[in-house]
Amino acid sequence: MPEVKLLMPKMGESIMEATILKWLKKTGDNIEQDESILEVATDKVDTEIPSIYSGVLKEILFKEGEVVAVGSPIAVLATETEVGEKVYSKLPLQANENGNSKKEEQKKSYEQPITDFKSSSKFLSPLVKSIAKKENISLAELETIAGSGAFGRVTKNDILKYVQNKKSGELTHSSFTPATVPSAINAEDEIIEMERIRKIIADRMVESKRISPHVTSFVEADLTTIVNWRNKIKADFQKKEGENISFTPIFIHAIVKAIKDFPMINIQVDQNRIIIKKNINIGMAVALPSGNLIVPVIFNADRYSLSGLVKIVNDLTKRGRENNLKPDELSGGTFTISNVGVFGNVMGTPIIMQPQVAILATGSIQKKPAVLELPQGDVIAIRHKMFLSHSYDHRVVDGALGGSFVRRVADYLENFDINQTV
Repeated sequence: MPEVKLLMPKMGESIMEATILKWLKKTGDNIEQDESILEVATDKVDTEIPSIYSGVLKEILFKEGEVVAVGSPIAVLATETEVGEKVYSKLPLQANENGNSKKEEQKKSYEQPITDFKSSSKFLSPLVKSIAKKENISLAELETIAGSGAFGRVTKNDILKYVQNKKSGELTHSSFTPATVPSAINAEDEIIEMERIRKIIADRMVESKRISPHVTSFVEADLTTIVNWRNKIKADFQKKEGENISFTPIFIHAIVKAIKDFPMINIQVDQNRIIIKKNINIGMAVALPSGNLIVPVIFNADRYSLSGLVKIVNDLTKRGRENNLKPDELSGGTFTISNVGVFGNVMGTPIIMQPQVAILATGSIQKKPAVLELPQGDVIAIRHKMFLSHSYDHRVVDGALGGSFVRRVADYLENFDINQTV
């Protein structure tokens, strides 16, 4: 029977590898086209991988727990009919100076087991691993190297520059610090292993703080008008649309308008270049039942009406908590919102989602006595107030821009149009 190799598919623009969690089929099993054959985990989401062919599973090339690069063969399938090589292989057929095809070299590097630097939180190319091994650079040192490649990847030039500085003595002791400090463990202490997703979150947060000097500006907004409007229409909206209307889509609606006023918040940094993103893609942090966070993205959020935002926010939140999001829905954000108010917190100092340069946290809405300036004089009234916490990358966002942006978001919330329909 003809054989075909199944490749690890591309699951998102920034996803370069995946960890095999579980094989759903075993050698000798019959497989239908589009039937799931394994579960994999990326730094974004866990998902099932279907077979694009029908046949018999002849060989499994990677064990559970192993990390596999996108595009590398993961299994061999015996099929009923011949399948052309172009269908299952995307590796270019270009000869090198030794006469071998690049495809063969890439295939060889893909199929070599990853034994060095396996626990790294970064994607490390075979070339970077080779240089690190040759120069006796440890995994801990690799974790401290600032990558200039896409999404912080360490490139050949990055590691060669690090080696050069190390040999010349330009690296000080403070340039390298261990990832953790040993803890004193007592007999009554309980020890548990970090979950895979918690390890990823920890690595991402440490990396973000290393890359971006964080500054946070705070503004208190009066949401009385919004609270009264939502209380008035939420029952009818639920009856009409079958959807619950939360405050999150209202906040996103205001953020989108403020980004249009201050487009330099919607940027990314690429070494010494600033990339102004034309699309406004809003990531929103969603708390999972496990206590971890996931950040699905609303692409082109400026194209949605308030009613449309309500529906997509509810959909992404529901599917996020059910672990039914697609990998592409968890990358590509240009600005993020995090609602710390759902935990009863009045404010927070959120950490930026790289490669973005800003994130906004919304606190709990509380009733407070406030001074109102009326034509007939000042009065004290009960108002619904909320703190907005805006963290931004001080490399490219100064206090004037970061502070003005969050103030503008508050202005849009305070001047909410109560006559609009959803």
